[in-house]
Amino acid sequence: MKKIGILFGQEGSFPPAFVERVNQKTGGQDIVAEFVKMDKVIQGEPSGYDVVIDRISQDVPFYRAWLKNAALTGTAVVNNPFWWSADEKFFNNALATKIGVAVPKTVLLPSHQLPPDTSDNSFRNLAYPLDWEGIFSYVGWPAFFKPFAGGGWKNVYRLHNAEEFFRAYSETGQLVMMLQEEVKFDMYFRCYSIDQRNVRIMPYEPRHPYHLRYQTEWQAPREVLEAVEQGVLTLNQYLGYDLNTVEFAIRDGIPLAIDFCNPAPDAEVASVGQANFEWVVEAVSDMAIRKAMEHQPGRDNLSWGKFIQAAVTKRALGDLA
Repeated sequence: MKKIGILFGQEGSFPPAFVERVNQKTGGQDIVAEFVKMDKVIQGEPSGYDVVIDRISQDVPFYRAWLKNAALTGTAVVNNPFWWSADEKFFNNALATKIGVAVPKTVLLPSHQLPPDTSDNSFRNLAYPLDWEGIFSYVGWPAFFKPFAGGGWKNVYRLHNAEEFFRAYSETGQLVMMLQEEVKFDMYFRCYSIDQRNVRIMPYEPRHPYHLRYQTEWQAPREVLEAVEQGVLTLNQYLGYDLNTVEFAIRDGIPLAIDFCNPAPDAEVASVGQANFEWVVEAVSDMAIRKAMEHQPGRDNLSWGKFIQAAVTKRALGDLA
């Protein structure tokens, strides 16, 4: 009997729907799904699950450590906890510039306050002052100012000039931030990416109140939707995410990826709507069942993106040379 577990927090609709769907599909015979249960975590000991869908470890470090131990002992964890721990939004943008996906102009900025256990001497390699004129000229105004990692629209500012920027910067404490060009868009889409192969393009209006953002329609040409789908697939195949959302703003017919570091994306029926909810439950269930069927004890069953795979291949070829 193979076991699929889902690790979650405050979600109400997606986890039970996922478990029910998997068990409906498998008949609860060779593969069964359940809520993850753990009562002790011993180093190097198997988790008891062939597949785990992770929905909460970004907020609970204990769970992230448990998932890494589970992956080490062969569990196929969605998403890869090692890559998720290392990834952040600025790197995603930088990677996009190398794989042919358009993104807004973005710069990385150091935290306004010194991190713990550091002093001015810790930053001897950082020029002071920064080239603010060059930074502002490159990004332009208006611009969004937001953390280089994280989500949920926390600590996000929309700024119009340098004066507003420095006022906002002084409020960000020890957060590492990035300044990003505002994209004045004609249309906007939020897209589920499941299993690095299935894409659900959802019309989305980020300027609406949160509960109304999916209640919109855009009439996009076929070629725009095809470009969005290809961008979603390319990004997630390079990053290695099996479950993610990508947001695209369409400006003058060109899709620009705005946000694509959402490895525990919202899947609650009350926010995404019944049709989108049904699609993601079905797609994630199919993925989990496939991974359970393909699971091999004692091996690495994680997904690794093309970015990491290419680096490993180059290193191996170098060792052989």
